Order: sequence, then structure tokens, then C-alpha cells
Amino acid sequence: MEFKREIVETLKKWKDAADRKPVLLRGARQTGKTWAMEAFGKECFDHYVKFDFDRTPELKSVFKDTKDPDRLVRGLSLYSDVPIIPGRTLMVFDEIQECEEALNSLKYFYEEAPEYHIVAAGSLLGVAVKRKNMAVPVGKVKTLKMFPLTFKEFLAASDDRTYRFVENLDSLGHLPEIIINKLVLEYKRYSVCGGMPAAAAKLIDNQGMAAVDDELRGILDMYELDFSKYAEPLQVSRINALWHSLPSQLSKENRKFIYKVIRTGARAKDYEDALTWLEDAGLIYRIFNVSKPGMPLSAYSDFDAFKVYASDCGLLRRLANIPSEVILDGNSGYTEFKGAMAENMVLQALVSILDGDVPYYWSSGNTAEVEFVTQLGAEIIPMEVKAESRVSGRSLSEYTKKFDPRYRIRYSFQNLQYNGGLLSCPSPLACWTKKLMEMVSA
Repeated sequence: MEFKREIVETLKKWKDAADRKPVLLRGARQTGKTWAMEAFGKECFDHYVKFDFDRTPELKSVFKDTKDPDRLVRGLSLYSDVPIIPGRTLMVFDEIQECEEALNSLKYFYEEAPEYHIVAAGSLLGVAVKRKNMAVPVGKVKTLKMFPLTFKEFLAASDDRTYRFVENLDSLGHLPEIIINKLVLEYKRYSVCGGMPAAAAKLIDNQGMAAVDDELRGILDMYELDFSKYAEPLQVSRINALWHSLPSQLSKENRKFIYKVIRTGARAKDYEDALTWLEDAGLIYRIFNVSKPGMPLSAYSDFDAFKVYASDCGLLRRLANIPSEVILDGNSGYTEFKGAMAENMVLQALVSILDGDVPYYWSSGNTAEVEFVTQLGAEIIPMEVKAESRVSGRSLSEYTKKFDPRYRIRYSFQNLQYNGGLLSCPSPLACWTKKLMEMVSA
């Protein structure tokens, strides 16, 4: 099973851009960065060559003695079975964090040899750059973010007819019941496997839940090995403890991150570096509280009050050891975590359409809370998330009375409709939020 990844379309636009810079592709491990670069290279170029600085460490010698792009290309040609021709060959620098000189060379390719197409990526690139104090050629590269497979990409592979129906939506009226039912079914399946392409492929190919869970378990095990490999020794146990506390943090009613959930006596100063490490690795999103919906939202944020979500719902489910049938069939003991999963899945969609920007949340003491607040265009929009079809609650109403927003969004399993500034959006359509809001404001 191969997925159509939207990052490939982004790379196609980059290929023909007038002021093209080398691409630095960032993202968590196992999200499909290498696959996307290869698919792009094979589809859009006559030749594709990958230079892997981890598997072929001798490549580093090419960059030790020169910064001249022509000399670098001549040296790299010795390790390539295909010709390196400007405009016709895509060069991929994989695991670039293993060679700081290669990372720095991107600056000189941009300034002196922009005719070459170069895409660079690496495992835990953000973590490695900080740990090794590496200099990133800011302003000389185009940074793109790779996210886990979105539900939109999953749906295109699992149910193409339903995907095309949603893609062609041109009004905000109720969807046919058969479409809603199909969307909810596929959304629940997606919540089980998540956005790790290897796990999603096993689900769509009907290989069974044991195979899906084994794949997810293997990725989680790999992440824990990364903690030991890439983190400072003092931080390893703290990163591990914080990571494993996520299900407990999200099982609480208000989801606010509490350090003592990690262990008794835990303090913020002891775990701040661990939180930052997991953020840099692309494994978590930290959502800060805002006191009011002003611009910029960051000016009104409380950096001591935040929630932490996983970057992928499938990994979160597996980390929490929740069987797939509990999600697919429902279970009375799953109430609190059901809400957390609903929020995590909507957040994944929002981050992907906001190009990696993370929303905020709003609360009024212990009386009301709106899950997400973000800026779309010139509007700051509150976004309420409800698990399945029950939409009772007064938090969004209290926010509306207090701030009188022009638009609000409520995500649930109820049908699509727009009324009086409130967009009732089926949660599976969260990836299409921008398109739906364009219809609202048209």
C-alpha cells in the first residue's frame, strides 16, 4: 500500500520555484520522509540519487576539504551510479545530522549553484542540531515539516469515493447519511492505526490488528532507543518517564499537564528539558493556555499552564495499551480517554493545515474550557471538540458571551451545518477546516 502524500505536491511546487532554496525536511521518525523524497525524485526527475551519511560515513570526507559546490558534486559523483545533472537530477542528503559540513554546504549550493535540486532530511534533526550545537544556514534553506499521515491522506487510500465526495464539497449543507457513516467508520479505523504509514498500510491491507499493534509497538520501542542514543544521559530517564505519563495526563478531566503525575515531587525545572526534547523530536505538541483571544495569541499565553498531546493518535493508543475493539465498539470505561483521543485527532489535523503551528486553549477558572483557539487568516476562532455525537456543554457558549467571536467551530460526529456563526463540523472533516471556513466567509 502506497499513500499519496501532500508533501510531494508541495515539493513539486518547490521544484519550479524561481528563487528555489535547498529543502530541509523535518519530522518525527517513521513518518515517511525518505519515502516522500524518493517518490518525488522518481516522479519528477530523470535521475534520483540518495546520499545517506549514516549508512555511508565515508561521504563525510567529500565535505571536509571544500565548500565549493562544483567540487562537491564531482566528489559525490564518485558515490553515485547516476549522473548528477542540474535540473534533471534530485540529490537527497539523508541523515544529514551526521555531517555538519554537509548541512552547511546547503548555503553554498543556494548562493553559488542554485541550479541543483537538493532535499535534505534526518532522524531527530532538531534534537541533533541542538545537542551538537550545529549551525543551520538560516535564510539559505526552505524548511518543510513532515507530519504523520493525515486522515485526509488515509481516507484517499482507504475509501477513494468518499474522499472524492468530500474534496468536491461546495456547500455547507448536511452530508448524505451514507457519507457520514463512511467517514465515521474510516475515522475510527484511523484512530486505531494512526498516521504512521507502515501501521496504516497494514490496517488498510487487512493484515489484522496484531500486525498493526506489532508495528506500532516496534516504533515505540525505536523511540525509546532514540532517547538513549540522542539525549543527554541525565535526561534519558526523565524523557522516558514523561513520555509514558502521557496517557495518565490525558485521562484527567481537564487534561492540564501536572508534573506530579510523572512522579511524586516532580518539579517543572527538572522536566523542562525533557519536554523540549520530545517537542524537538516531533513526538509531542504542547498547547498553552491563553487568557483572551487577542493578536498575537502568544502575547496572551500562560507558559505555566499547558497540555501535552501525542503527535500521533495511533502511537498514543498503543502507548496507553487500549485494545482496538474498545475504540471501534465503545466501552463504558473508556469515557475520559475517549475525549482525549478526540482532541488529539483534531489537533493532528489542525497542525497539518497550519503548517506546524500549534493552537492554544482557553479556560475560565474551573468553570469553562475551549479545547483549541487558533488564528485563521484575520480571525481568531474558538474550536470545541466533542467525542462522537453528544454536544452538550456550556464552555463554548461562555466563551462566546465573553468575547463575541465572529466564527466558532464545534467538532463532533454530528452532521455538517453552519448557523449563526457556528460551524458544526464532523470531526473527520477537520483536515478540511480551511476549505470549510472559506465557504463560511465567502
